[in-house]
Amino acid sequence: MTGRRGEIQRSTRETEIEARLDLDGSGEASIATGMPFLDHMLTLFTHHGRFDLALRAKGDLEVDYHHSVEDAGLVLGECLAEALGDKSGIQRFGAAYVPLDEALSRAVVDICGRPYLSYRVRFRTERVGEFPTELFEDFFRAVSDRARVTLHLELLHGRNSHHIAETLFKAFGRALREAVSRTTPGLIPSTKGTLSL
Repeated sequence: MTGRRGEIQRSTRETEIEARLDLDGSGEASIATGMPFLDHMLTLFTHHGRFDLALRAKGDLEVDYHHSVEDAGLVLGECLAEALGDKSGIQRFGAAYVPLDEALSRAVVDICGRPYLSYRVRFRTERVGEFPTELFEDFFRAVSDRARVTLHLELLHGRNSHHIAETLFKAFGRALREAVSRTTPGLIPSTKGTLSL
C-alpha cells in the first residue's frame, strides 16, 4: 500500500505554518502552534484518528489568536486534501460520538468534494485558559473549506468548556479515521464516479 501523505507550507505577513499529515500513521503528534490549548486539541485529534501529524506555526499572537488558528485549519485541510488524492478506495463517510464526563459530542464527516460546516456547539465560557472558544468554529470551517469535506459537529451535552473542546476534537478524529479508511482499491464511493467538483 502506498502512503497517503500531505505536506503543505503557508507563509503570509501574519503567519508561517508548515505541516505534514500521514493518514496511515500510528497517532504520533508533533505540534507547536504557540497556543498550548490548541496543541493539546490537535494532539487528541491525531491520537484518536491514528494519524501522524507534525505542525509548526509562528503567528502574530500578540495581535490575536485568530490568524494563527484559522491558518492552521487551512493548512491542515490542504494536507488532508493532498493526502486523499482522488479519494478512490475510501469509506467516504464517518461518524463518532465521544463523551468526556458530562460532555458528549457527535461528529459526522462526508469526504464528498463539497465544503460545508454545520456547527451546533455552544460554550458556556468565552475562553479556556487563554484560548477563545469562538475560534474553534473558525478552525473547523477552515479545515472543511480546504479539505472540501462536509463536517457536522454537534454538542449534545456539556458544561465544562475544556471537556466540550476535547469531545469535539476526539470525535472529529475518530469520524475522519472511519471516513478515510480503505475499502475497495480504485473504487470511487459515489454513483457520479467522482468526488471532485
